[in-house]
Amino acid sequence: MRGKSAAELLQKIGDRELMLSHSAFDELPPGRHVEHLREMLVDLHILPDRGNPRLARFQTWLENRLDTLADRPDVRTALEQFARWHHLRRIHGNRIRNMDNATRTAKQEITEAGKFLIWLSENHHVTVDALTQAHVDEYFSTGTTTRMAARNFLQWRAKTGIGKRYHLKYREARQTPLASSHERFTLIRTVLESEAVVLNNRIAALMLLLYALPVRRIAEMRTEQVEVTPTGISLHLGEHPAPVPEPLLPLFHEYLTSRANQRTTNNQSPWLFPGTRAGHHITEQTLLNTLRQVFGIKILAIRNAALHDLTKELDAATLADLLGYSNKVMNIHAARSGVPMGSYPAIGSRTT
Repeated sequence: MRGKSAAELLQKIGDRELMLSHSAFDELPPGRHVEHLREMLVDLHILPDRGNPRLARFQTWLENRLDTLADRPDVRTALEQFARWHHLRRIHGNRIRNMDNATRTAKQEITEAGKFLIWLSENHHVTVDALTQAHVDEYFSTGTTTRMAARNFLQWRAKTGIGKRYHLKYREARQTPLASSHERFTLIRTVLESEAVVLNNRIAALMLLLYALPVRRIAEMRTEQVEVTPTGISLHLGEHPAPVPEPLLPLFHEYLTSRANQRTTNNQSPWLFPGTRAGHHITEQTLLNTLRQVFGIKILAIRNAALHDLTKELDAATLADLLGYSNKVMNIHAARSGVPMGSYPAIGSRTT
């Protein structure tokens, strides 16, 4: 908020040139300072809560994207049907746990569908209603792999009866990435010794390396999930608390007394990893980028390695209870790690 653009925005509010309303903020040129201030005002109850801010930003993005196609009515109509009837309806109608991922996926699919429709118009001078299998084969067999994101557009049209069904090739499944135990333990040592790295990044990395938690769950952890007692610290990740190893207790105690991003409106945040925006936790994408760039962690390979190692120490049912995974997932990892009877389902335990 110290930048020139933010100062000008605050000046407009002070001079009563900018009304304190969502519609007034929507008319401003997009910018991080605009959304940061908007969410501060929402958190302070000066502006009404519009629900999930990522959904609101997605809807604004969609309107702007459609406006750029005003001179291409055939493209705009087909794209708007897909965006509103499929993506917006899906996001509004379901209980989306990760709105960030949902809106990112929607943006990518809408963007790639738009590129496909424009390609069809400029290269073959036809609309999607005149699409043939030859057009489909040509488009998806050339260009970059990002074109595959347009497949859902054609599948949705076929499913709803708007368009015909076409043969769409699928990518071949990749092998499951798996790091070695040595790589995992080396990373744990690196994190512990990286005293120059801010503490919240180190604690988040340890939660991935020790407990194999998905990055989304780490980002969404609340302070109430951390239980501090005279004898130690436990994390409430599943039905039963998971203990923090004794050598790491000083590091966790230090972080709990000095969490990041609490100098402004997040000073009483319920999130274990507060974000820079008022009332919100750090985003999954931000945390993913940090873990990759700061520590060089290959997220999926390390998660699989952690689960691989943990299933050798505890039975699948106990791990499921401790970490909040389903028995099915833990049994799969137990079988992969070669644990005796690891492929057998847990008996007499929860199956959610």
